[in-house]
Amino acid sequence: MHILFVADPLDQFKIYKDTTFSMMREAQRRGHRIAACLPQDMQWVSGGLVTATVQQITLTGDVTEWYRVDTTEPMALKDFDAVLMRKDPPFDAEYIYATHLLEQAEREGARVVNSPRALRDHPEKLAIMEFPQFVTPTLVTRSAQAVKDFHAVHKDIILKPLDGMGGMGIFRVKADALNLGSIIETLNKDGAETIMVQRFVPDVVEGDKRILIIDGVPAPFVLARIPQGTEVRGNLAAGGLGVAQPLTPRNREIAETIGKALAPRGLLLIGLDVIGDAVTEINVTSPTCFQEITEQTGFDVPAMFIDALEAHLARAPRA
Repeated sequence: MHILFVADPLDQFKIYKDTTFSMMREAQRRGHRIAACLPQDMQWVSGGLVTATVQQITLTGDVTEWYRVDTTEPMALKDFDAVLMRKDPPFDAEYIYATHLLEQAEREGARVVNSPRALRDHPEKLAIMEFPQFVTPTLVTRSAQAVKDFHAVHKDIILKPLDGMGGMGIFRVKADALNLGSIIETLNKDGAETIMVQRFVPDVVEGDKRILIIDGVPAPFVLARIPQGTEVRGNLAAGGLGVAQPLTPRNREIAETIGKALAPRGLLLIGLDVIGDAVTEINVTSPTCFQEITEQTGFDVPAMFIDALEAHLARAPRA
């Protein structure tokens, strides 16, 4: 099998924790060929196909010079057995344009994971709206007054931008409403941008749990990202401590319900964020935490994913 990874620059990978690297390593271990490109390397010309200038690479096993470029060449995306969209957020206009190119490649016969249309249809914070039974009280709005009214009811709230990642731009406002007006102005820019507001979930002290759902099936372990010091954010990028834990029965029920609904839409890999029993985000762009869970528990998440990818491709013959 020949797999193309559409990702961030390889030289920026932190391979000791990078999930895309762990996918590449497992794929190569099985004898699959791997290639990589950036989203900006893709293009389409009328009368032709979606192509990309790709690097055919070999993983070396070395810590520093971890990959070797064998060749660099233009290729049609349909000529790969699978194209994995692993570009990190932000989910901005350029990301959306990339999904349109990938969707055109699908029409030409490419097999893309996760589905480009599904990526567009499930923005990571707003996707929770489909599952209100699992969500803490939540408001999505541009209205400053609506945010103030929500705070008046719930007293302790979290405010976040819709396009953030890694915990960036998240604020907590307690009952005293200290700086609430300023925070609203900062996030929604005088009503120009929509924000999300949620009732604070105290269970965050036990960790913001990342549940991995692969082809509709939750992995048996989660990574609880525990806030450190005075931080309210558990995100690893914000200094949270990642502790692998067994999946609880209630979290399994939540993950299976969401996985059953979303996997048939072309979302082979989902990263569900849960605090206590409240779903806070449904990550579909480039979910992470494979290596942390594998290293702490011995459960091979990359192998589970490549198993699912191989089975998915076997079920979905080329158009």
